[in-house]
Amino acid sequence: MAAAGSAPEARPEGQEPLLGSAGAAADEDEEEESRDVVETQEHYKSRWRSIWIMYLTMFLSSVGFSIVIMSVWPYLQKIDPTADASFLGWIIASYSIGQMVASPLFGLWSNYRPRREPLVISTAISVAANCLYAYVHVPHSHNKYYMLTARALVGFGAGNVAVVRSYIAGATSLTERTSAMANTSACQAVGFILGPVFQTCFTLIGEEGVTWKFLCLQLNMYTTPVLFGALLGVINIILIFAIFREHRVDDMGRQYKSINSDGEGSDVLDQNTEGSIDHVAVVALNILFFVILFVFAVFETIATPLTMDMYSWTRKEAVFYNGIILSVIGIESVIVFMVVKTLSKKTGERAILHAGLLTVLVGFFILLPWGKKLPNIQWQEIKNNSIPRTAPSEMLAPFWSLPELQLPSNHTAEPVGCPVTQSWCLNTPMIYLAQYISSDVLIGLGYPVCNVMSYTLYSKVLGPKPQGVYMGWLTASGSGARILGPVFVSQIYTHLGPRWAFSLICGVVVVSLLLLEIVYKRLIAFSVRYGRMQEENC
Repeated sequence: MAAAGSAPEARPEGQEPLLGSAGAAADEDEEEESRDVVETQEHYKSRWRSIWIMYLTMFLSSVGFSIVIMSVWPYLQKIDPTADASFLGWIIASYSIGQMVASPLFGLWSNYRPRREPLVISTAISVAANCLYAYVHVPHSHNKYYMLTARALVGFGAGNVAVVRSYIAGATSLTERTSAMANTSACQAVGFILGPVFQTCFTLIGEEGVTWKFLCLQLNMYTTPVLFGALLGVINIILIFAIFREHRVDDMGRQYKSINSDGEGSDVLDQNTEGSIDHVAVVALNILFFVILFVFAVFETIATPLTMDMYSWTRKEAVFYNGIILSVIGIESVIVFMVVKTLSKKTGERAILHAGLLTVLVGFFILLPWGKKLPNIQWQEIKNNSIPRTAPSEMLAPFWSLPELQLPSNHTAEPVGCPVTQSWCLNTPMIYLAQYISSDVLIGLGYPVCNVMSYTLYSKVLGPKPQGVYMGWLTASGSGARILGPVFVSQIYTHLGPRWAFSLICGVVVVSLLLLEIVYKRLIAFSVRYGRMQEENC
C-alpha cells in the first residue's frame, strides 16, 4: 500500500488527517486496499466545498418553512374569510405532508442516480411553489385551497433534506461526523432565525404594499418573503451546477473512488458492506426524532394563536413580536450547536441527547397555566373597548417604537383577546409573559441539542452503507411529526386549552426519555459495533 505509506498532503490548520499512520494502514485487509487512498489537498477542498453547498441547501429549506410561519394565519384570514383555525393547522401541516412523501423518494433517487438530479429538481419545485403562494390572492374563490397546495409543494421540494443528510454522512469520517451534522443543523437553525427576521422586516411594507397590475402581483408583507425565498432557490440551483461534486469516504476517512456526474450511480457497489444494521436502534431513533420534531412543531405553531389569546395581541403584533422572540431563540440555537460540537467529544452524543430531552420537558412544564388571572375575552372587548388589554408596545418600550402597528382612528378595531367560542377561555388561567419567554428559552436550548444528536447517532448507527433511503425515512418521521403538531394545536389547544395541550406534551417527552433509557447501549456507531474502531475515537 504505497499510497498509504506516503506522506499525506498538507491540510488547513486545525484539521486532523483522515488516515492514521502508515503502519496502522498496513494492518487493513487486502480487499480494502482499493480505497485506502490518502486524500489529496484538491480532493479535500472539493469535498468540503460540496458539503458547504449542502449546508446552503439545508439553510434554504428551513427558510422556506419559517419565512411565512408567523404570517400564514393573518394572510389566510385576509384572502379567504371562510378559513378557520382548524384549516390553518392543515395548511401548516401540508408542508410536512409534502416533505414526508418526497423524502424517501428523493433518498432512493440519490442512492442510484447523481445526487445533483434530486437536488436541482426539488429546489426548482420549491421555487415554483413559492411563486404560486404569491398569487393565491388572485382567484375569486377557494383561495385557501390554493394556499394549501402551494405550501404542500414547498414541502415536497424540501424533501431534499434526506439527500443533504445522506451526502454529508457519506462524505465525512466518524471523527468529522458530529461536527458536520452540527454545522448542518446550525445552518437549518440560521434559516429558522432569518425566516422570521425576513418576515419581520417585510412587515414594514404593510398589508397593502404595491400592486403590479400587469403581473397581477401584490408585493406586500405576505408575498414579498416567498418571492425572496424563490430568488434564493434560483441561486442555490446555480451553485449546485457550478460547485457541487460527489465525494465519499468510509467511517475511518478512507477515500472511496470519487464519484462525479459521469459515474455517480456506483454507490450501489457498496451496499453489501459486511455487517448488518441494528434496526432496533434505527427504529428507536426514528421514534425519538419524531417526538423531538413533534414537540417543536407544537411550540412554533402555537406561538401566534397563544399570544393572541393570552395577551390580546393583534394579528400584526403577534407576527412581529413572535418573529423577534423566535429570532432570538434561533440565535441561541446556533450557539448551542457550536458548543455541542465540543461537548460531545467529552460526554458523548447519547448523554447530550438525554440532557436535551430533559430540558425540553422542563420548558413545557413551565408553560402550564398556574395563576388565577383569566385572559381577556374577545367578546367583552368588542362590546366594551374600555376593558384593558396587554399592550406589547408598552411592555417593550422604550426599545421599540412601532407607530405603524396602530390602526387609523377611522378604522374598525380588530377583535382581540381569547375568543369566547373557545370555552376554556372562561376558566383557564392566562399564561404570563414571563412563563412564555422562560419556556421559549428552555425549548430553544433543548431542541437543537436533541436535533443534532439524533441525526449524528442515526448516521453513525447506519455506518458505511448508502444512507439515502434511511435518511429519507428519518426525515419522513420528522415530517409526520410536523403534520401532527399543527393538527394537535388546532384540535387539542382550540377545544381543550393550553393546560391539556401542554400536559399531554410533557407525557410524550417522558415516554421518549424512557425509550432512550431502554435502547441507550445500542446507540453506537456501526464500526464500533463490529470492533473496527474504538468508541472514544468516534
